[in-house]
Amino acid sequence: MGHTTMTAKSSNTLPLAHPSPATDAPAPARLWALIPCAGTGSRAGSEGPKQYQPVAGKPMVLHTLAAFAAVRRLAGVLVVVTEGDGFFENHITTSLIASCGGSTRAASVFNGLSALRERGAAPSDWVLVHDAARCLITPEQIDALIDACHGDAVGGLLALKLPDTLKREVDGRVAETVERSDKWLAQTPQMFRIGALQQALQAAGAAVTDESSAMEFVGQTPLLVEGSAQNFKVTYPQDFALAQAVLLARSGGKWA
Repeated sequence: MGHTTMTAKSSNTLPLAHPSPATDAPAPARLWALIPCAGTGSRAGSEGPKQYQPVAGKPMVLHTLAAFAAVRRLAGVLVVVTEGDGFFENHITTSLIASCGGSTRAASVFNGLSALRERGAAPSDWVLVHDAARCLITPEQIDALIDACHGDAVGGLLALKLPDTLKREVDGRVAETVERSDKWLAQTPQMFRIGALQQALQAAGAAVTDESSAMEFVGQTPLLVEGSAQNFKVTYPQDFALAQAVLLARSGGKWA
């Protein structure tokens, strides 16, 4: 008869558990919004940060947050402010506030993503990053971005096809007319997986001006989702009057 060698099992070794589809299936990815709100508003010519300036009866950022509050699919909204910013101590909001704003937009977003992780967000969760000063965003536009990107491997952003003839300048004069058929104006929100965006921002550095460019830096190709011309970023003094006119038109001429 052949000799059989037996290997004893260690008494403290537990058998591997087979995951149960009902109890151990991975949780579905949640959706979060992140609003960097640490800018100084230097180009707006206003006293103090532009996102806190009144537009149609209330501070601009509160119009922005109201649009996100109306999107029921979001697990939460995190607003990133600079340390010592007491604006939200005097204004009621359902958003979470994190005093971790950085010296650049990229730094504020990166710090905000870390704050979301500390609050229980998973690397596989989605985040929608939106400019506080794009106060004309609507819940319908946010939902359209989510619908388009939720099943995408990369994610994407709201954007607008360039409507005007584009010129390249040298010393204040036209050097050439640039082909515009494949040009888009990037908007926000921009929607990506939290972990992937963290890694992209870390690799790209603080010079990137939006989340899409960080993802592009690491070789990804974000999806372009058509937005609206009204979803512009209030940047210069004349933009306040235009934003106010749009908000008043939407509300039937009534102040918020």
